[in-house]
Amino acid sequence: MTKALSLLISATTILLAGCEPGTEKVTPLSEGIIYCSEGNPDTFNPQLITSGTTVDATAAQLYDRLIDYDAEKQAFVPALAKRWEPLDNGTRYRFYLREDVKFHSTDYFSPTRDFNAEDVRFSFNRWLDETSLYHNVGGGSYPFFSATGLDKLIQKVIKVDEMTVDIVLNNADSSFLANLATDFAIILSAEYAQQLSVKDVPYLIDLKPIGTGPYRFESFRKDVLIRYTKHPEYWREGPGIEQLVYSITPNANKRMLKLVTGECDVIPYPLISELQALNRDDIVVTNEVSPNVSFWAFNTKKPPFDDPLVRQALSHAINRQAIIDTIYYGNAELARSILPPTSWAYDNQGIQYGYDPEKARKLLEEAGYEQLTINIWAMPVQRVYNPNARRMAELMQSDLAQVGVNARIVSYEWNTFRRRLSRGEHDTVLIGWYADNADPDNFFRPLLSCAAVATGGNRANWCHPGFDELLYEAISTTDAAERKALYQSAQHILNQQLPLLPIAHSRRYQAQKKTVRGVQLPPYGGINFRLATKVTPAEENAQ
Repeated sequence: MTKALSLLISATTILLAGCEPGTEKVTPLSEGIIYCSEGNPDTFNPQLITSGTTVDATAAQLYDRLIDYDAEKQAFVPALAKRWEPLDNGTRYRFYLREDVKFHSTDYFSPTRDFNAEDVRFSFNRWLDETSLYHNVGGGSYPFFSATGLDKLIQKVIKVDEMTVDIVLNNADSSFLANLATDFAIILSAEYAQQLSVKDVPYLIDLKPIGTGPYRFESFRKDVLIRYTKHPEYWREGPGIEQLVYSITPNANKRMLKLVTGECDVIPYPLISELQALNRDDIVVTNEVSPNVSFWAFNTKKPPFDDPLVRQALSHAINRQAIIDTIYYGNAELARSILPPTSWAYDNQGIQYGYDPEKARKLLEEAGYEQLTINIWAMPVQRVYNPNARRMAELMQSDLAQVGVNARIVSYEWNTFRRRLSRGEHDTVLIGWYADNADPDNFFRPLLSCAAVATGGNRANWCHPGFDELLYEAISTTDAAERKALYQSAQHILNQQLPLLPIAHSRRYQAQKKTVRGVQLPPYGGINFRLATKVTPAEENAQ
């Protein structure tokens, strides 16, 4: 065990013994799993937000989608739709729904019927149709669907019969099925929504959730825990445990301590610098290649960041390899594109801005700046793509000082940070992206399209009509070679304009007790406890 973790264990043991305000010790579960998550969910409906913390807490545990993506087979597979077919040259998709799928029965809702076409229509119209009764419940913002253009792509959802639905598109789009298989395209209960409307409490749909997923909601205490229980009538193979508890533990050191002391069974984002402390017989650390990218985005609506020369100068000032070595301890790859190398559309001739302080100074002079003061917003939370944004900002601050740029580091509590960021109050920001599906479009339109400026997902506030045209041309064809050429052209524009500087593609780490089995880290984000189970130490030793 490292000295740092050892000291932390002593300090935290004292705190726990003294009942630290705002915390509650979650009792270890013999028939359940405790997942020590890094924060509170913003909502229990992933339609409303793109936050990874919320997706981890809700999407795969409470809900199902029409289709899933099987990363091993690299294919879309049936979920609530048992099969589907494209019609009318790809502008209409017909989905044949699965029978005998039960919604959750809880102390606040008892379904009188199984899942059917009405639930699909209601779930899609919630974010698609601004006249829908539920559209503005929860704020009326659906960032993923807006940023991907799915809300403009879908013309209407038609109920063909009780178990058949047609989704009509305005045009053929090769990214349609990929977006449908994401954590955001969940199916809600239309019957539950109707009951809440009658009671005049529609907002409860996002606070007391009902889905068809492997777990049902029991309770939530902010900053303390979320409690789920197994859905006993789940339609496919489900969990081997009775309870799933999210013990909310923002501090990464504390999460590691709780895993060691048995207060957690699974933790996300263990500190890479402290992994040696988890080298124990009862703990296993896993890591996955994940399609992500961390980047430094420039707010192009603010001077001097509206000048590409300034953006290029600042990019040459940053020693990205030193960041890889210091922040990721080598467990990441230097990014040459916003696309990771695993993407079929990857172009290794993408962003070519090496560390060159002299060139940075010359470009700044050319742009008319010998001295410059800027701010760098650094996330206050860990993410797969960036384990320590604050420390990264400090390294960049030192690099920038070498070329005459005074950088001030700014951070806020996470919800405040995201809200102010969406308002465009930043100069520059260290943030990133974790892909929701395998389609390269998922890296481009949500991050850099003109539509994503309006939703707040485009952190550079950069809108380039020529770039947008290439993106929409790319999704209008299914020819992979043609699409790849279009994405390479798009990356060429990025290389010239540089609204953001890609920094790293990292690996995703998780640590858990050896007695826990079946917890899945899907390559396209989220965590899935559907097949989670737990063996006793004796059973584990016997294997």
